[in-house]
Amino acid sequence: MAQETAKSTSTAKDVVADYNGYDYKKIFWEDADRKYEDMADRMAIRKLLPQQMDKFVDIAGGYGRLADEYISRAQTAILFDYSKTELAQAKEIYGDKLKTKAGDIYDLPFQDNEFDALMMVRATHHFKEMQKVSDELHRILKPGGVAVIEVANKKTLPKICRYCFRKSDINPFSREPAHLKDLNSDGFYNYHPKYIEEIFRKSGFKIEKVLSVSNFRSAKLKKVFGTKNLIKMEKTAQGLLAPIRFAPSIYYKLKK
Repeated sequence: MAQETAKSTSTAKDVVADYNGYDYKKIFWEDADRKYEDMADRMAIRKLLPQQMDKFVDIAGGYGRLADEYISRAQTAILFDYSKTELAQAKEIYGDKLKTKAGDIYDLPFQDNEFDALMMVRATHHFKEMQKVSDELHRILKPGGVAVIEVANKKTLPKICRYCFRKSDINPFSREPAHLKDLNSDGFYNYHPKYIEEIFRKSGFKIEKVLSVSNFRSAKLKKVFGTKNLIKMEKTAQGLLAPIRFAPSIYYKLKK
C-alpha cells in the first residue's frame, strides 16, 4: 500500500506493505467476510468528504475500492499508491474516470497546495513515521482544503481487556505507537488517539470532526446479528461513540 523508510530520507529498501504482486482485492476483500467493514467505511466517507471538489487524491487507495464514493464529487480524481499491481487493477475497473499515480508516501509526487481534498483509509497502520506522512498530506492540500484520514486505533475495548487480563503486553493507555509484530513479519502500527491528534496539529491541521468506525468489527457479532443489522447499529454508533474514540478505526476530518 505504501513505501516505508527506516530513515528520514526516502529510500526503496524498507517496505512495510508492498502489495505488488498481491491480489488485495480478491484475497482481503472478496474472499473474506468484510462487507460490514466496507459499508462502515463508506458510511463515514459520505459524511466527511466535501460534496463537490475540483481536484482530489486518494492516498494509498490500493485498487480504488472506495473510488465510487468520490469520483462523482470531483472534477479530477487521482488514485495514489505504492503498488503498481493495485493501480493496474484500478485502471481496469475505472478506466479514464480515475487517474493513477505511483510513488513514495514520504515524498509525494505532487505540488504544494495542489488538492482541494484528499482521503487516506486503511493505510496509517503501515507507517512508522506518521509525522512525516501528516506533514506531506498537509503540504499538498490547498489552504482551506479537507483531509479525511482513517487511523488504526490503539485504545479499543478488546485491546484494553487483553491488557487488563494480562493476555497482551501492549498498554493501550500509553501514547506511544504500538508495533504489532505478532501479526506478520513486518508488523503493523496502531496509534493512541491523543498521539495521532497531536501529530495532525503539529502539521497545521485543524480537527473538524471525528467518527468512530467499524464499532462492531467481530466475527462473532457478524454471525449473531448479521451485516444488515450491524450496519443499522453502526449508523448511530459512529457519532455517538466518537467522543471516546471507541472503534478500531477512527476517522478524522481535518482542515488546512
